[in-house]
Amino acid sequence: MPPSEKNIPTHHLTTEQFQLMTLDTGHPENFNDIHRHNFFEIIWFQKVKENSSLELDFESYSLKNNQICIIAPGQVFNMKLRGEKGYVIAVSREIFKETCDIETILAGGTIPFLLDEENETTCSTVISLIEKEYNGASRIGLLKTYLRAFCIIITEQISLQDPSINDRQRIHQLVSLIEEHYTVEKDTRFYADQIKISIHHLNDIVRHSRGTTVKKMIAQRLLLEAKRELSFGALTVKEIAFKLGFSDASYFSRFFRKQTGQNPEGFKSGKS
Repeated sequence: MPPSEKNIPTHHLTTEQFQLMTLDTGHPENFNDIHRHNFFEIIWFQKVKENSSLELDFESYSLKNNQICIIAPGQVFNMKLRGEKGYVIAVSREIFKETCDIETILAGGTIPFLLDEENETTCSTVISLIEKEYNGASRIGLLKTYLRAFCIIITEQISLQDPSINDRQRIHQLVSLIEEHYTVEKDTRFYADQIKISIHHLNDIVRHSRGTTVKKMIAQRLLLEAKRELSFGALTVKEIAFKLGFSDASYFSRFFRKQTGQNPEGFKSGKS
């Protein structure tokens, strides 16, 4: 890696595919400044301070007691711990895909969400079983079973925040499609055709559940990737423009300036 390249630390799971830590006794490097993971991390904030917050993909979120945040591989994360209480479960991509409904979680659970009282009680029981097994025999088959139970509960909690099942499934599908095609397909019609509904209906669903439009979702995904590349990558602005599917660098610069109020060059130098 060239020394001039701005680089964000990437945390890796080492010998274990499954790790359990507590927020008050976990290793400091897990929350040391801005970083990202090559694995999935589930953070359960059981008790937080009055002004506790975290930053995820350049957005800041205030925290409340009994919120859970799920961090996917590649997401940029930053938080200064100030005595919060709770648990951190770190698992490999393979185990996460085996035990969790990954589409539901990626679509609805990658920002902090609240556990209700009943689910908080159940999750406490399951996390106690995980903790006992992890600190004891640490049988991976049993840990996977407990994790699957934990993920079922939190996935249902995510689903409760958007009660329309059909619309929720369409949002999940849209998020997956955007993730796969956003550098090539920037037209709402493409996504509506893939989901087999009209453009108007799709935008209605997105407006109701996300408070935005398909076009803005695509723009936000492009902007996020642009910020990641400008902040932590080695590519030039022109190279980033072509990587993100813009026909030329000036078009990309206009897009970035419209979204952020500054030029890509200014954003890049400001992150140096």
